[in-house]
Amino acid sequence: MNLKEHYESLYKTSIKQIEADAYDIDTLIDSPSDNRFGITLLIRPSETIKNEIQKFLDILKAIDPNQYYYVNSDIHITVMSIISCYDGFELKSINISEYITLINESIQNVSNLKIEFKGITASTSCIMVQGFMNTEALNDARNNLRIKFKNSTLKQSIDKRYTIQTAHATVLRFKEKIIDKSKFLEIVEKYKNHEFGTFEVKSIELVYNDWYQKAKFVKKLSEFSIKN
Repeated sequence: MNLKEHYESLYKTSIKQIEADAYDIDTLIDSPSDNRFGITLLIRPSETIKNEIQKFLDILKAIDPNQYYYVNSDIHITVMSIISCYDGFELKSINISEYITLINESIQNVSNLKIEFKGITASTSCIMVQGFMNTEALNDARNNLRIKFKNSTLKQSIDKRYTIQTAHATVLRFKEKIIDKSKFLEIVEKYKNHEFGTFEVKSIELVYNDWYQKAKFVKKLSEFSIKN
C-alpha cells in the first residue's frame, strides 16, 4: 500500500462529506452505559510528538470546544485489534498468557522501527494524524499475527472491521455538530502537511481497553520490547 496516496484519498473523500454535513457524530463517547471492551496491540508516540499534536488540537478547541479531543495519555497507534471492542467482553473469558506467547512469537523480528507523524487525514467520524513507517517490519508482524491467530483456537476478531495497514493516530472524534465548519476545516487544511516529528518505537503494548482507549479504563497486560 502507498500510504501517502491512501491518506490523501481518504482526506479528499472525507472532507467533502464533512463539508456536506455528512459526517458521523458519536453519541456514545460520554455515555456511562458504554460497556464495549476488547484487547489491542498498540504503540504510544513520544511525549514530544504528543505535545506537538496538542498544539494543533488547542487551535481546534478554540474554534469548537465541543468535540472529543484525545489527551496525551490516550493517543496511540493501533498495531492490531486482537479482540475488537464489544459490549460485555471481560478478561476472565480468555487465557491472556496464551495471547502473550503467540504475540511475542509474531513480533519478535520487529526492530529499528521509526514512525514519522506528518500531516492530517480524516474520516467521516474523526481527524487523524498521518503516520509513516520507515520499514515494512510492522506490517510483516501484522501478517504474522493474522496467520498465527487464524491457526490457533484463541478467540479473536482480527480484520473483522477492516484490514489495518497504516500507522495513524486518531486525535479527535466528532461528538456534536461542528460550530464553525469553515474555520474548523481551514485549520485542518493548514496542518495537512505539518511535521509533528519522528520517534523510535521502543515497545509495543498489549492492553485491555474501551473503545476510545481512555486511560481510566485501559489496563496494560504486557509490554514487548523492540530492538533498536
